[in-house]
Amino acid sequence: MGKYYETSSTFNYAWDQLAKAFWNRYPNPYSTHVLSEDTLFREVRGSQLYSRRLLTKTNRMPKWGERFVRSSNQVSIVEESYINPKDKTITTYTRNIGFTRIMSVVEKVTYSPDPNNPGQTIAYRSAWIDSNMYGFRRAIESFGIERFRKNCGQAALGFNYVLSNIYPPKVATEVFGPNVQTVAVGRFGETTEKMKEKARRAGERAKERAGLSTVYAASTGPGAEADS
Repeated sequence: MGKYYETSSTFNYAWDQLAKAFWNRYPNPYSTHVLSEDTLFREVRGSQLYSRRLLTKTNRMPKWGERFVRSSNQVSIVEESYINPKDKTITTYTRNIGFTRIMSVVEKVTYSPDPNNPGQTIAYRSAWIDSNMYGFRRAIESFGIERFRKNCGQAALGFNYVLSNIYPPKVATEVFGPNVQTVAVGRFGETTEKMKEKARRAGERAKERAGLSTVYAASTGPGAEADS
C-alpha cells in the first residue's frame, strides 16, 4: 500500500511574485543536491502553461541501503508543472525514474494564494512512497517518509532564499503595493536586520577606502611635492 505524507508551508509573498520566481528556484544554498535541470517540453494548454523537466539529484544512501545501490547515488527526477494565472495556481508532480524498485516517490505540490491574506502564498505538499523490496519494504518506506519530511523544510528555505533575493522588501512594496508582506532571508538564513547591518558596514568600508584613495591621489599627483 505504501506510505502517504502531507504538509504545508506559507510564503510571505504574493502569488504573482512566487509565480515569477518559480523557474529560478535553483540553485540556492539549501538545494546543493540538485545537480542539473533541463526543460524537455513546454506548451500552453488552454489557460495553463504546461512544462516537463528533467532534474538530476544526488541522494546520499544510508549504510543499510548501500547493498542495494552501489553504482551511483544520482537519481533522475521528472517534474511536470501546470501554471494557471487565471486561477492563480501552480501544481507540480514529480517522480523518480531511477531505482523505482527500491523506492518510488511521487510528490504533488500546489501553490495558491492564502484565502485569508492575498499577500501570502500557501504550498500544499503531499507524497506517496512505495517500495518493492521484499523484507525491507516497511523500513525503506519509513526512511523515505522521514527524508521527504526533512526535504520539505529545505525546499521551503531554499525558495524563500530565492524570493528574498529577487524581491527585497522595498522593491516588493514599490512593485506590488503596501499590502504585500515580505520576509527577507539572506544567505544561509540571515535575517533582514543582519543583512542591513552587513550593508551598513560595507558602505562604511567603501567610504573609508574612497577617502584613502583621495588622500593618496592628492599626495602623489602631479602637483604634489616630491619627498627629499
